[in-house]
Amino acid sequence: MAEERKRVLVVGGSGYLGQHLLAALAPATDRLDVAFTHHNQAPPQLLLDALPSVRAFRADLRSGDGLEAISASFGQVRFCIPTAPSSSSSGLPASCLRLHVGLVHLQIASACACPLVVYYNAVQTILSAVHSILMKCVVKFCSPVLTVYEGVKSFYKEEDETLPVNMYGKSKVAAEKFIVEKCSNYAILRSSIIYGPQTVSPVAKSLPIQWMDSVLSQGQQVEFFNDEFRCPVYVKDMVNVILSLAKTWLSDGKKVQVLLNVGGPDRVSRLQMAESVATVHGYNHNTIKSVSASSVNRGVASPSDISMDITKLTQMLSIKPISFQDGVRATFDAEAS
Repeated sequence: MAEERKRVLVVGGSGYLGQHLLAALAPATDRLDVAFTHHNQAPPQLLLDALPSVRAFRADLRSGDGLEAISASFGQVRFCIPTAPSSSSSGLPASCLRLHVGLVHLQIASACACPLVVYYNAVQTILSAVHSILMKCVVKFCSPVLTVYEGVKSFYKEEDETLPVNMYGKSKVAAEKFIVEKCSNYAILRSSIIYGPQTVSPVAKSLPIQWMDSVLSQGQQVEFFNDEFRCPVYVKDMVNVILSLAKTWLSDGKKVQVLLNVGGPDRVSRLQMAESVATVHGYNHNTIKSVSASSVNRGVASPSDISMDITKLTQMLSIKPISFQDGVRATFDAEAS
């Protein structure tokens, strides 16, 4: 008897990380059934044209509308990756806490009783937690770490205390706690700023490298923070981490309980990020003005240094994320091809 095909669902697959994941999964559709959800009335046609073997389902994660149809039409999901964006910010009210902890618990889990769920929080993204009765394993991706760690030192390790400085961070920590308590198998990944090439169907949100390239190309002076440090991670490295964990669990079925930092190897400020973009594209560095983050009132607290130690990641998965400058080059090369 032929082995049953595994079904993979990318929740919010029309978003930035979601589209990159779908593109990586598409070559495997000869042995996997891959689908994604979208919030708009119709899925992006460019995405459907580029990935004709991938199915699309409309779903509203706030109300749960459409999730039962996925279960009925697509079948039992083996691997669920929530990447759906929201209009989140670091100053979210207490309702953010409930959304972080309960979205999949109340909605996705009830519609798709799958053994493995990926839970991902990208930059300015809220995702969800999972019900332990329905889910055997959950992989939660929590990004950016800026709201998990306090930001008072460099290269945080996974075992360092989490002291979030705003409500967004508190909701992330609560979601992690929920997963650890409710799920017998889990991997919690904390990532940093995710950057890389634009998607097949261009997303509306501003992408960091593309935005810096746009403003620097105009030749006008632009201010960049010199005292907020992050470890930006190239989007394809992020995808490789997700798929590596999924492949390991799906093939071996071993119990998983792990927390990993997922960032790039470089601790860089916004200023240094802009300088890398200028170097790669040959822009005048004199247009880059160095300023302190304290010169701008953003209305919410933001930690200074949330750079991460990724030793555990590289040792466990043998994945070495590329340097920031190489990632910038790869971004421009991919968009030029």
